[in-house]
Amino acid sequence: MSKSRSKKIAEKTIFATFKILKENGGEMRGKDVVDKIRETISFDDYENHRFEKTGYIRWESILHFYTIDCMKAGYLRKQKGIWYLTEEGEKAIDMGAEKLLNSATKLYREWDTKRKAEDDIKTDLGDFTDEDAAQVQKSLISQYEEDAYNGIRNFIISKNPYEFQDLVGQLLTAMGYYISDIAQRGADGGIDLVAYTDPLGTKHPRIIVQVKHRPNDSVSSDEIQKLGGTLKRNSDVGIFVTSGTFSKPAKKEARESREHIELIDFERFVSLWQEYYTKMTDEQKSFLPLHPIYFLGE
Repeated sequence: MSKSRSKKIAEKTIFATFKILKENGGEMRGKDVVDKIRETISFDDYENHRFEKTGYIRWESILHFYTIDCMKAGYLRKQKGIWYLTEEGEKAIDMGAEKLLNSATKLYREWDTKRKAEDDIKTDLGDFTDEDAAQVQKSLISQYEEDAYNGIRNFIISKNPYEFQDLVGQLLTAMGYYISDIAQRGADGGIDLVAYTDPLGTKHPRIIVQVKHRPNDSVSSDEIQKLGGTLKRNSDVGIFVTSGTFSKPAKKEARESREHIELIDFERFVSLWQEYYTKMTDEQKSFLPLHPIYFLGE
């Protein structure tokens, strides 16, 4: 039995995905994985065809389709636009491209034996069967979610450090905190915002906030230590907010610090913004406007 063109595309793109993730420490933004594949693999006109309905490229849609198999097989995880290669997934690389995909598909079929969905969605990918239709729908929704998340990320990246600091201030206000001091341009002594739980600042704790707008960098443990040094009162709480990530040593430093230090990375910031969005004023929403869309679940 001859192998379908979609299956051939899936084999090379899924295998490339696993190798790229392994080479980058097991985790990477999905968008960056796709960009890396585009840089390293040559695709023909059929593979690069853009679907009129969805606007997505054929090979990208097929890749997303089969990542569902890989996730249900326990080889891959996705969260907030980040793709994670599991320990089982790393081992699966040794199978080679064809066996890796067959293994993931087999495990997925065992997990999900029957699927139903609309014919006009499944036909976009070309040669999938009726039982694949719901998985196609799920993969399309996954692409929509990642595109939406990347749109939010790009919007935040476009801000300058003071605009990102304003975003943080608006979030804290929406969460019920009262901002008493905002650092101006220039040296801030490690303190960007000071907040309290009441308007006059008479109740504990005093909240010292450090904000770093470095979307492509990890905050180091030294920076967490410096924040800890600004907490002069026993009741002080430190919050470190970054548009990037925290290194493992930084997380360990915050966890083991004598002072109470909360870490908010990009993912947590977006989650909090979404959680408190309905409580914001129209002016606050304008700093990072969102438009929720709901899809029918399983």
